Amino acid sequence: MSITRRNAAQWLAALPGACAAQQLIGEAPGRITPVAELVNSYEAEAMAGRVLHPERFAEIAAGSRAPFDRITFRPRLMANSLDLDLSVELFGVKLFAPIIAGPVADLSRFHAGGEAEWLKGAEAAKTHALLAAGGGTFPVACYSGDWAGFDKVRAASKAPVLMKGILRAEDAKAAVERGASGIVVSNYRSGVAELPGVAATISVLPAIADAVGGRIPILIDGGFARGTDVLKALALGARAVLVVRPLLWGLAAYGAPGVQQVLELMQSELARAMVMSGKPNVAAIGRDTVRLHKR
Repeated sequence: MSITRRNAAQWLAALPGACAAQQLIGEAPGRITPVAELVNSYEAEAMAGRVLHPERFAEIAAGSRAPFDRITFRPRLMANSLDLDLSVELFGVKLFAPIIAGPVADLSRFHAGGEAEWLKGAEAAKTHALLAAGGGTFPVACYSGDWAGFDKVRAASKAPVLMKGILRAEDAKAAVERGASGIVVSNYRSGVAELPGVAATISVLPAIADAVGGRIPILIDGGFARGTDVLKALALGARAVLVVRPLLWGLAAYGAPGVQQVLELMQSELARAMVMSGKPNVAAIGRDTVRLHKR
């Protein structure tokens, strides 16, 4: 088979991070690829690196892929996926796909349009944005440092309140007992210094899902950049995935259209991965979809 420029680009696009650091021969320095031509989120990362100050870009550069690479799929043949359905209901809202724009403070650091462009892009991609404590019809996430603070936020909010920053099964159980509407498995809490070597969220998800036992929805963030990453999280017990860094890449380079494009690329990747795994809908996704490897 002859390799054309187009299928070579598609092959490279399938490799996570393959396009992120490349400058094409003859390409004008600082050129921004038209948003419609992006083929995966890592191309958006490359564009963000061209418009942001290096120090600002370093805040949102991609992290390690190792935790996701240790999880592989177990495809199933002869499964009817003609009526593929990515939708999921979450807190009384039906989402087109289980991919949500995660909460970020001060989005104007990355694009002058800030939150308005972020929300506009998410809406165009038929999804929602999770708000940092401040209201709205979709849930708010508490960055509280203690349970007393969480209780205050929950009592004051008319929207469902999620406990964010869960990394241990016992904390997940406590969140259920304190009346959390859901939890966010996350290794980031605003205003708290991060410890080096903190566990990857995808790695601790199975134990947390077992502890929750389906009593409340589990959301997760932390390094999710491809639709295949999302499928792995769903297989291990998450109800939906919060995406942050890839959307910041899209926002920085393009504003709302970039946020929309990255979300839609991840939705399409999730759809392809579900078909290859023989899973016609989110309810059919279980742990039999993946295999976990120690290294």
